Amino acid sequence: MALRPVQVNIKAVDHSAVGRFWAEALGWGVSSGESGVTTLVAPVGFVWPDPVVVCVDVVTVPEAKTTAKNRVHLDLATTSAAHQAELVAHLKALGATPVDVGQGNVPWTVLADPEGNEFCVLEPREVYRDTGPIAAVVVDCADPRAMARFWDGAMDWTLHEVTDDQAVLRSAEGAGPYLEFLRTPGAKTVQDRVHLDLLPYPGDDKAAEVARLRALGATDLDLGQGDVPWTCLADPEGHEFCVLALP
Repeated sequence: MALRPVQVNIKAVDHSAVGRFWAEALGWGVSSGESGVTTLVAPVGFVWPDPVVVCVDVVTVPEAKTTAKNRVHLDLATTSAAHQAELVAHLKALGATPVDVGQGNVPWTVLADPEGNEFCVLEPREVYRDTGPIAAVVVDCADPRAMARFWDGAMDWTLHEVTDDQAVLRSAEGAGPYLEFLRTPGAKTVQDRVHLDLLPYPGDDKAAEVARLRALGATDLDLGQGDVPWTCLADPEGHEFCVLALP
């Protein structure tokens, strides 16, 4: 039994506008969900689910983002200093704004999408040369080692690095973005505006997978979701995530 991350879920008051922003930012296409309250952002020609692609699903919520920094964000990859400068300029033209999250003098650029969701445009790094436009999904945490134990057990991704300061996972195929847990000061205070959605493999039992996650330390969440085919859980540090039903 195993699970795989298939999409990054971003909450937005205007899912269409935020979805268009991320499609332009990543060079991907958009499609609207049947319910009319979601926008899926994925590579052109993408067939969901893909073994390694982690797409973006923008979901409508009534509440605007608070001033609290998101505990989960995307890092975007670049291939050269010129590419980084061009991408930052392009993103600003699309509606992104510079953000000071206390990063100081760093070689990457911190921006926010049109509804305030923070993300980073990284300087060129060899490790991200083959990830595609999303270099990493980054999660702030208090204990990267504990997060590594939980998420390594939860998913079939490969654990690449574990230290007191960070834990790094990537798909077993060695492709697509990384999932990184970084030790970060401060505690989680509000519901995550960005979270991961996981999917079982064909033939696996979703209920059994959810039970396995609970045994690893996940807890059930009632976010007012009602009777839905997915299950809302939180990891041991309270980061929300969902286990989707197989299509």
